[in-house]
Amino acid sequence: MKTNNQTWVSEFILLGLSSDWGTQVSLFALFLIMYLVTVLGNFLIVLLTRLDSKLHTPMYFFLTNLSLVDISYATSIVPQLLVHFLTERKVISHLSCAAQLFFSLGLGGIEFVLLAVMAYDRYVAVCDPLRYSAIMHGRLCTRLAISSWVSGSINSLLQTVITFQLPICSNKFIDHISCELLAVLRLACVVDTFSNEVAIMVSSIVLLMTPFCLVLFSYIRIISTILKIQSTEGRRKAFHTCASHLTVVALCYGVTIFTYIQTHSSPSVLQEKMISLFYAILTPMLNPMIYSLRNKDVKGAWQKLLGQFSGLTSKLETC
Repeated sequence: MKTNNQTWVSEFILLGLSSDWGTQVSLFALFLIMYLVTVLGNFLIVLLTRLDSKLHTPMYFFLTNLSLVDISYATSIVPQLLVHFLTERKVISHLSCAAQLFFSLGLGGIEFVLLAVMAYDRYVAVCDPLRYSAIMHGRLCTRLAISSWVSGSINSLLQTVITFQLPICSNKFIDHISCELLAVLRLACVVDTFSNEVAIMVSSIVLLMTPFCLVLFSYIRIISTILKIQSTEGRRKAFHTCASHLTVVALCYGVTIFTYIQTHSSPSVLQEKMISLFYAILTPMLNPMIYSLRNKDVKGAWQKLLGQFSGLTSKLETC
C-alpha cells in the first residue's frame, strides 16, 4: 500500500562490493578463509583462557570477552556476505536487516567500551601494581564486563528502533555490504533525518569519544609511570604488558573516529564499505594474533594444550 510515495518495504537489496561474477567468487574464497581464521583464532583464545589456570587473570578475562565480541561481530555480517557473493539477487528481509543493524552496532559499541576497560586494567597493573589484585577483583571485573555489554546493547536498540521508524520510499537498494546505520538512514524520505544524525552524534560521544578519552588518559599515566622507571629492562617489561592492547586500540578507534563523528562530511560509499570490511573481517582476525604472537603466557598455554593433546593421542594409539 503506497501513500505519498511511501511504502512498506518488506525486503532490501544489498548492492555489495561487485557485480562481476569472477570477482565475487574470488572474494568469497578470500573472505571465507579470513572468517574461518577469525573464528578459530578467537575460539582458541577463549579455550586457552578457560583451560589454563595461569590465564585466570583480569586481563585475560576481558580478552575472552573481546574474543567473544569479535566472533559475534564477524558472524553478524560475514556469513550473509558470503551467501550474497554466490547469489544473483542479494536480498535481505526487513526484519533480518534490523537484526543485523542491532547486532553489528551493539557489538561494535561493546568492543569500544571493553577496550577502555582493558586500558584501565593496564593502568592499574603498571601504575599501582602492589594493589592490582585488591583493585581488580572478580566482582569488579564482572561488573565492568556486564556494563560494557549492557551499554552497547542499549545504544544499539535505541539506534535501531529510531532508524527503522523512519518512512522509506520505494527505493529499497542499500549501497553497502550490510545493513549499516548510515546506509539505511540514506533510504529515508519525506522526513528530516536531523534528529537521527544528532542521535548518532550523541552515541558517538558516549560510546566512542568517552571510552577513547579514558584510554588516552590511562596511557598518558602509564607512559608517565614507565618513563620514571630507572632500569631499561623494567621499562621494557612495563611497556610490553601494554603493547598488544595499545596496538588493538589504534586499529579499532582510529578509523571509526574518522568515519562516524561527522555524518555530513562522511566518506564515500566505497570508503564506508572498506571500513566495514576492516572491522567485520580484518580487525577480528588480527586481534588474537596481536595478543598471542608476543605473549609468553598464551604461547605457554598453547604449547601445554598441544602437549596434552599429543599425550592423549599417544595413549589412544597404544590402546
